[in-house]
Amino acid sequence: MGSKNKQKRFRENETFENVFQPTREELVDAVYENKGQWNKKVFKNNNPLVLELGCGKGEYTVALAQKYPNKNFIGIDIKGARFWRGAKTATEKKLPNAAFLRTQIELIESAFEENEVDEIWITFPDPQIKYKRTKHRMTNSQFLKRYKKVLKPDGIMNLKTDSEFMHGYTLGLLHGEGHEVLYANHNVYLQEGSPEEVTSIQTHYESIYLEQNKPITYIRFKIN
Repeated sequence: MGSKNKQKRFRENETFENVFQPTREELVDAVYENKGQWNKKVFKNNNPLVLELGCGKGEYTVALAQKYPNKNFIGIDIKGARFWRGAKTATEKKLPNAAFLRTQIELIESAFEENEVDEIWITFPDPQIKYKRTKHRMTNSQFLKRYKKVLKPDGIMNLKTDSEFMHGYTLGLLHGEGHEVLYANHNVYLQEGSPEEVTSIQTHYESIYLEQNKPITYIRFKIN
């Protein structure tokens, strides 16, 4: 993407009411204004709050918002030029329950209050296969501790990925640390019983993976 195109998207993001772009200082050095107040200030209801971490173009966030109008969805990514597409689509479709937050996943505890979130989706994250990149895997122990703090006690985690490595790594970690695996599937489109929201929503890259006959895996779990 050219720099001019990026700048254009950055400028347009600033006009969207569903986009929030706090500075690091606003998140870390002070109490962020929406922390603990997302439903009250932003969505103006008390519906369940669902996050998509590393939302990319925001396709999943928008599709979930359309599918579940009685839930509130926030797509989170550090790349604003990327989730611009989702924010624009949500604006055009007038989806009041879809928003986007530009920040690093590491700062999730600064953006959300303890027990504020009902559910988290992680869709097609970079598996960070090299050992030295373990600390960047979005389902490692440190990240799970962060998610646990913002999730409600009965909060749900969802991991959907084309990476068999990421699927296996996460399952092993969950079992090893005593977390509760509610559902696991190595190929959601071949095996019966896959959750409908997992198979009925496909991202652009997911459709490419399917054309290449790559299995799409899914894990639903609780962090203990």
